[in-house]
Amino acid sequence: MPSLKDLKNRIESVKSTRKITKAMQMVAAAKLRRAQEAAEQSRPYTERFNAVMTSLAASVGGSDTAPKLLSGTGSDKVQLLVVMTSERGLCGGFNTNIVKLAKTKARELLAEGKELKILTVGKKGRDQLKRDFGQYLIDHVDLTDVKRVGYSDAQNIAKEILGRFDAGEFDVATIFFAEFVNVVSQIPTAQQIIPAKFDAEKPVDASTTLFDYEPSEEEILADLLPRGVATAIFSALLENGASEQGARMSAMDNATRNAGEMIDKLTIQYNRSRQAVITNELIEIISGAEAL
Repeated sequence: MPSLKDLKNRIESVKSTRKITKAMQMVAAAKLRRAQEAAEQSRPYTERFNAVMTSLAASVGGSDTAPKLLSGTGSDKVQLLVVMTSERGLCGGFNTNIVKLAKTKARELLAEGKELKILTVGKKGRDQLKRDFGQYLIDHVDLTDVKRVGYSDAQNIAKEILGRFDAGEFDVATIFFAEFVNVVSQIPTAQQIIPAKFDAEKPVDASTTLFDYEPSEEEILADLLPRGVATAIFSALLENGASEQGARMSAMDNATRNAGEMIDKLTIQYNRSRQAVITNELIEIISGAEAL
């Protein structure tokens, strides 16, 4: 049974931990507002951009003049998985859920006999993937020193991916990230970015079908498709940023409540132990007095 001093020290330790988790929760809440606004403001542009690209891709179809980023290499033998996670932990299952989805996809590809390559963005994902898929990691993008993710960061990542594609290092590229829904819900998502894949089932605005493009659709696509890769990566980074702060806020809130419950239990245990010590001392005093 722990002594009164041990219990008192443990209570003070848990109280200090509660102060830290409460502070982290407040910081995450402040960062979440900015990150959520950035993610929500980027969605209309991304959706409209994809609508225009869908219209252009539909008009080009499977023609021989279609850009390589749209038509692909004609093979899906070599698959590149771009796993995007956070640089810091203490955010619940945010990183683990993204990595779990990527691992599931990787195992499926290996079972099909595909060649696998993995590029990580964020050290938490890299650290988890090293254990089972270390031999497939080809590069890592470190964003530790980036205080606020910008479009230039997405362009740099896109530039590296496009450079590897032009060099013939892979046939298909898929990014993995978490789509932000709310503070308690972040959905792990996989999105193919090379070759560009558009949802043909989504209706295209009638207004877009009335345009005659100059120059040709193929030339416009050749210019827009690389930007589309950067746009998809930037959108994923923003969604990840909001999801990370939401998950951290929720995790720290749970940790703060758990610390409070632990303090209550330890306080009760301390009081009981203290009362037992006092009772024993009284019994000894009374027994000594009676002996005299």
